[in-house]
Amino acid sequence: MNSDAAKNFALKWNGHGDEERDYLIFWLTMLRDVFSVERPDEIIKPQYPVQFENATKHIDIYFPKTKVLIEQKSFGVDLTKKILQSDGIFLTPFEQAKRYADALPYSMRPRWIIVCNFAEFHIYDLVQMDSLEYLLGAKIYSPTVIKLENFRNDFARLKFIFDPNADIKPEIKISTDAAKIVRKICRAIDKDYVNRDDDYIDALSKLCARLVFCFYADDEKLFTQTKFADYLQNFSEKNLQDALQNFFDALNMPEDQRTDLKDFPYVDGGLFDEKIPIPPLNKDFKFAVERAHIFDDLSIDELGNFLRFSWREISPPIFGAMFEALFNDETRRSEGIHYTSVENIHKVIDPLFFDDLSEELAAVKRMQKKNRVAALKNFQDKLASLKFLDPAAGSGNFLTETYLSLRRLENEVLAELRNLKADIPNDPVKVSPKQFFGIEINDFAVSVSKLALWIAEIQMLRKTSWIIGRDLKELPLRKNISVRKANALQIDWHSVAPNVDFIIGNPPFVGARLKSSEQSRDIGRVFKGWKNLGNLDYVTCWHKLAADFMKGNSTRAAFVSTNSVCQGDSIGSLWKNLFNAGVHIDFAHRTFKWLSDSENMAHVHCIVVGFSCAQNVKPKKIFDGKKFSVAKNINAYLVDGEDIFVESRPHPIQDGVPEIGIGNKPIDGGNYLFTPEEMDDFIKREPASEKFFKPWFGAEEFIKGKKRFCLLLKGLSEDEIKKMPLCWERVEAVRKYRLQSKSPGTRKIADKPTRFHVENFPRGNYILVPRHSAGNRFYIPIGFMSHETICGDANLIIRNAELYHFGVLTSSIHMAWTRATCGRLGSGYRYSKDVVYNNFVWCSANEEERALIEESAQKILDVRKKYSDWTFAKLYDEATMPKALRAAHKANDYNVALAYGFEDFWEDEAKVVAELMKLYKALTS
Repeated sequence: MNSDAAKNFALKWNGHGDEERDYLIFWLTMLRDVFSVERPDEIIKPQYPVQFENATKHIDIYFPKTKVLIEQKSFGVDLTKKILQSDGIFLTPFEQAKRYADALPYSMRPRWIIVCNFAEFHIYDLVQMDSLEYLLGAKIYSPTVIKLENFRNDFARLKFIFDPNADIKPEIKISTDAAKIVRKICRAIDKDYVNRDDDYIDALSKLCARLVFCFYADDEKLFTQTKFADYLQNFSEKNLQDALQNFFDALNMPEDQRTDLKDFPYVDGGLFDEKIPIPPLNKDFKFAVERAHIFDDLSIDELGNFLRFSWREISPPIFGAMFEALFNDETRRSEGIHYTSVENIHKVIDPLFFDDLSEELAAVKRMQKKNRVAALKNFQDKLASLKFLDPAAGSGNFLTETYLSLRRLENEVLAELRNLKADIPNDPVKVSPKQFFGIEINDFAVSVSKLALWIAEIQMLRKTSWIIGRDLKELPLRKNISVRKANALQIDWHSVAPNVDFIIGNPPFVGARLKSSEQSRDIGRVFKGWKNLGNLDYVTCWHKLAADFMKGNSTRAAFVSTNSVCQGDSIGSLWKNLFNAGVHIDFAHRTFKWLSDSENMAHVHCIVVGFSCAQNVKPKKIFDGKKFSVAKNINAYLVDGEDIFVESRPHPIQDGVPEIGIGNKPIDGGNYLFTPEEMDDFIKREPASEKFFKPWFGAEEFIKGKKRFCLLLKGLSEDEIKKMPLCWERVEAVRKYRLQSKSPGTRKIADKPTRFHVENFPRGNYILVPRHSAGNRFYIPIGFMSHETICGDANLIIRNAELYHFGVLTSSIHMAWTRATCGRLGSGYRYSKDVVYNNFVWCSANEEERALIEESAQKILDVRKKYSDWTFAKLYDEATMPKALRAAHKANDYNVALAYGFEDFWEDEAKVVAELMKLYKALTS
């Protein structure tokens, strides 16, 4: 593959192409010249026949080996619009191609469909589309789009048309490989670098940042006369330190002020300003640097040449984050490399501003020609006027991807101006890194964010040069990138960015119970005077400061945060106060996995919330995966409904509802709890104790089927217990355990060693609700228990419960309420009595409705009995749940919905929650 050949190919086909006359030579030339396929005619089948009922039609190009189908259109054809077919049906080019695909024998059906108009390639992955249709129940899919104007950088993404092992998104792998090369260089300098102190790591990381820029400059031909790699070859290992320092000094100085190294350009930008201590270098370092342009030691092609690694193809947002991770304490010790995906960044920036800008540009392009030039220039000025702040900038991935997105729009403007033969000034680019501001506490991350923006700027200048047909000056780098090293929670954001349009970012994911003492002090300063701060996640500080920043202006913000920010106590503690201060939610992405490429990295479950104080001028949107709905109002639970705040209450909100309480808490040092084997051994040695053992259910025992038993001696006198010496030993051990406790409350109950600290022994059947349950379950496993069992404090107990109560609580209606109002531990449910249960509004079921619910509740219990050898963990796992149990639950869901009057929308969880919120408001108002 050859980027120069790709550039020449794009220039040759720029602005023309006929679907009948040129399509075959277009693809054959691409395969031969760009991808070096020796006999391309042997791997493609042009005009491949497809037999329909009444006629034979032909696929433009079909690749049998890789199962790629190509539908070619002429230059200028809109690939998204429907076209009249010969049989009188209107179809988009993709729909036309899909009709051909469906008519092929099953073994020949394509994996990929490409529709092309010589200027754009729209790539559809049919496997992914099928899975999305299955998951979402709707045909929602966005193809990968490659444009000819970017072909020099993106051509490798088409390699899959002839190589079944290729990836159409290589920028992730390239960026990952680049980070691995940097890690090899670090190890070459110092094999123990992961355990060095912060000053050493800081110097090493800055050295690597400079090396990366030099590798990039070599590949991008910024160093035109001599390459950095060639320069280093002139020095022995003992002279490498001085050689590098001289080289860095030269790049920081205009050419006319140097005495040597005049072949290299003036870089500036601040990248080489600082004198950094360069660690001792050796032959391993020299070897690693010389091979920085090679994939790895084993990547040799058929001719014996090393395969080149292309630094110019790295993705600045992705690579920046991975580069920073190499020098982050936690990740460098685990050697994990991860990144924030560009797709997830767009969950923030697209609904916040980018979708609007894209639509505005599309409208400008549709204007009459006489008005279009002025409108295009005005739109470009608008792009250049926007300002962005990321107050948790990290490696700058949000800022960099936002900059790239704006520059892509600007390039579209310039391409349109050129097509209209309008005057384009000598300095045509107006969007600048100076529009982007950041605050970041880590010094190295600040350097990485600037490096990522510089590389992004150079990449986009190259694309602009291609579009306007003339070279633009790429060096020296700009010095006006404003990313400030500071604690964002201790600095006035206005001092960094006095006037910004949008605040974006991904502040730190630190749970309410995991904050350091300094982070807790930060929360105290940010929320001075507020109550219940102990339950707030660290990320909420950024929401509060953003709300303060936007008072009285039109600034809008959007942050990624853990989903707990819009659940449980955070609703009353955070959002109620923000809403009272004039904040409202403009859009939201409901819970999704914030994925990384590191297989051993935990998946964080996140949301995106866009908010402002400014008046809304566009519809509010709620996103669920690929789908979205337009909302009248988005409340703090991220549903379309009134602004309602469900806060803690000690008793159920309605009369006649059974009370819920915590399970039994022995505080016994484990002396009263036994495994089955331990119990059997104990009974053999103390036969009289057998009748005092009761099945014990903590959450683990209930959900995962672990068996444990409790020795319950409550109510027995000392004389009765002493007749069972082994039991008396246990009682004395508990007394001693409690007396040694640091807690006064525990010491106080030492004189009653047979009693529990918390006792909850229902006389009849009761409902068991685990306080914590995995989030991958649609239904929390809820038990309908006999009074002969003992429930531990990892569960909640509802006394005097009937089948009716069990049916309502195990229904999808109650689960919808739970998911909206409960707290979270990671993705898991944290069910609470004071927020979830006590605020749940029960239906007013008549006798007939109540009987239906009792009947379906009993059916759930009957099906469970048939699977008595299954654990609840397996029964309620979405991947393994038996069909009979799911059907029983669905029937129960409908019966409960009928009692609420929700039968028309019982499977629309967002609407169910909104209606429950209305019922809650009616009770509380």
